[in-house]
Amino acid sequence: MRHQRQLEIVQRLRTDGATSVEELAQLLGVSSATIRRDLQQLDESGQITRVHGGAIVPAGDSEDADRDYPFASVAADATPEKRQVARLAATLVQDGDVVLLDVGTTTQLLAEELRTRPVTVMTTSLAVLDVLRDDPVVELILLGGWVRRAYHSLVGVLTEDALRQVHADVAFLGASGVRRDGYVLDTTTIEVPVKRAVIEASDKTVLLADRNKFPGNGKLKVCGADDLDVLVTNPGADPATLQNCIDHGVEVLIT
Repeated sequence: MRHQRQLEIVQRLRTDGATSVEELAQLLGVSSATIRRDLQQLDESGQITRVHGGAIVPAGDSEDADRDYPFASVAADATPEKRQVARLAATLVQDGDVVLLDVGTTTQLLAEELRTRPVTVMTTSLAVLDVLRDDPVVELILLGGWVRRAYHSLVGVLTEDALRQVHADVAFLGASGVRRDGYVLDTTTIEVPVKRAVIEASDKTVLLADRNKFPGNGKLKVCGADDLDVLVTNPGADPATLQNCIDHGVEVLIT
């Protein structure tokens, strides 16, 4: 039982890059004390690295996990539709705005649309950093945290704390899918608290979701339609889901 649990912990860390004691305890149905003992044993054996409040995979293992390139695989999927969403989303940004960009391939494309614009961009996305790092006009703020190399993102308590210190005029949120009842879903446990903090840090929240994410799927609820102000998508998105969002006061923009 302990051996199997520890295998699951290592696999989880290789997938997510970092996670907390509380998340592992909830996921595996054991106490936090049990997880701490497991992490201590795994750390001593060199399979993981203990950090305050949780654990990460050692650098070598993380690089091995990244050979699957999940971000690159997603980025290659339906890029024209995602780019249409990003271009329409960029029209919602005014010069001088403070913009908060979530992780994801569509927000990376939005960052490309914001190049040379006199705006401030705050982000937890290393992909957005790569797009804007050499732009002399955009003021770029990278929020800290644990690096999920395979997903080009920053996560964890440091990221969540950083988001509590900032304020944005508008946030652009990515997601794994949108249910027909309007709930926004994501598949990765460690990303969900960051997404919720992104929503809390902004005056206005815009969900970027191409038509393939309707009605969508995912393991965890990020927020409901009531937490969104605008939804940007493509023709062909599920009509029932879009109508539900409209009924909850969301402005739906279709490319």
